[in-house]
Amino acid sequence: MKIAVSACLLGENCKYNGGNNYSYELGEILEKYDVIPICPEVMGGLPTPRTPAEVVNGVVLTKEGRSVDAEFKKGAEIALDLVKKSGADLVVLQSRSPSCGVGVIYDGSFSGKLIEGNGIFVKTLNKEGIKAIDVEEFIKICQ
Repeated sequence: MKIAVSACLLGENCKYNGGNNYSYELGEILEKYDVIPICPEVMGGLPTPRTPAEVVNGVVLTKEGRSVDAEFKKGAEIALDLVKKSGADLVVLQSRSPSCGVGVIYDGSFSGKLIEGNGIFVKTLNKEGIKAIDVEEFIKICQ
């Protein structure tokens, strides 16, 4: 089985702050799968590190108010194309991200408050009928 996974969860330093979200538990689970790393934000041309961004009234803005919506949408399309070409059966994504958040994202106030919603990449996957799951939920299911 092929699984596309947020690259930050695999230890790639592609988070907005230049770090990663490596998950040892996830790494152990993924040993039995063919893994395709993806980072829609980097794929869309955003640098690492980069200014934090959140979805504000449906548009992705940096903390300073600059729109990075086009980069997020471009990255989502590029990542979608990679998922399709790879034949991945599932996409495991980083929680709360404005790109990869599944079911819950930050509210756009840059205060750490969470709301129901999906990131830009998740919305793109949903339109194509491709299953995406939050990493925390995936780990729970696999344990």
